[in-house]
Amino acid sequence: MLNIVLFGPPGAGKGTQSERLIEKYDLVHLSTGDMFRAHIENDTELGKRVKQIMADGFLVPDSVTIDMLEEEVQKHPNAKGYIFDGFPRTVVQAEALDAYLRSKEQAINTVLQLEVPEEVIKERIELRSKVSGRADDAAEKLLKRINEYFTKTIHVLPYYVAQNKVTTINGVGEIDAISEKLYAAIDPHLN
Repeated sequence: MLNIVLFGPPGAGKGTQSERLIEKYDLVHLSTGDMFRAHIENDTELGKRVKQIMADGFLVPDSVTIDMLEEEVQKHPNAKGYIFDGFPRTVVQAEALDAYLRSKEQAINTVLQLEVPEEVIKERIELRSKVSGRADDAAEKLLKRINEYFTKTIHVLPYYVAQNKVTTINGVGEIDAISEKLYAAIDPHLN
């Protein structure tokens, strides 16, 4: 089984690259952001709980996020692997993910960090907000999301660095070239 964490700030290209990795390696894509947006759109109880938190640009509490992710993993018992996009965002979440995967005799194989300068991130999100209309891409939310990443989420990396699982990829450039760098980092982890 191949389990990948795709790590990077909002606008780093995680969604674009996830699509390519899913196709190439036949992985199940688990994006907590997509899951939360689906719950909000479907007006579920969880959606109601997190709608305001996300609208304000803050992270959803760890316990809620972990429960939702475990529920989603259980929907795909025959998966060849998973790509975790936007998760974990805290060390508590990383520890919970490792414990959950251990209970299934699995582990995170690699953590791929897309590194993108803050000014490029802002340009990409502003462009994406015009195209997608995502509420969490609105200009007033942008700084909060970037700040959340650089003050909180970034602290997850040392957890995986200590496990020797992080490969940093320059996320600026041609999409195909970035994909090739990701493939080169993943291929040694194939069984």
